[in-house]
Amino acid sequence: MNIYIARHGETKWNIEGRMQGFKNSDLTQRGIGDARSLGESLKDIDFDCIYSSPLGRALDTAKYIRQDDNTKIILDDSLKELNLGLWEGMTHEEIKEKYPIQYNNFREHPESFESQGGESFLELIKRVEKGLNNIIKDENHENILIVTHTCVIKAISIIVKGNDVKDFWNLPFINNTSLTILEVINKEIKVLLEADVSHLKQ
Repeated sequence: MNIYIARHGETKWNIEGRMQGFKNSDLTQRGIGDARSLGESLKDIDFDCIYSSPLGRALDTAKYIRQDDNTKIILDDSLKELNLGLWEGMTHEEIKEKYPIQYNNFREHPESFESQGGESFLELIKRVEKGLNNIIKDENHENILIVTHTCVIKAISIIVKGNDVKDFWNLPFINNTSLTILEVINKEIKVLLEADVSHLKQ
């Protein structure tokens, strides 16, 4: 089984530097165009199904990637972005001013991050791991597309590589509509491609 994992396209809050989390912000025209470009680059792959975060920015991206195909889109709550609680909708500058210690932990010491009414990174990883295990249970699938968010993709990387929470923000950077590909053989998972954006250069 091959699992293709894409981050959603650029949103209005991305441009404004606002935290999104469980709250949604619509795709920009660039976000829509980039999603379509990714879809064009994947058009020759026959996906058995598409798993998407139910948040609008991810679901819309999934639809633009799918284009006119009728591949089934399955909404999966385990693929939602990290719940950022009180930070959602706030700009990075506002958070740095109001919650300097936890903002620094969020960026530099994720193992020590304490969310203001949301999730910790460890809680996210546990949620994502459970969801990923459910997805790979169906061994009849050959190609699956997942459309989700930065922190979910980072959590998957932690799970697959066996890294620690402190390594959460290790490179590569997860750009909008970037593509990661996993290969699953006998439930063993290997990274084939990570955070690729070559479709944006076409």
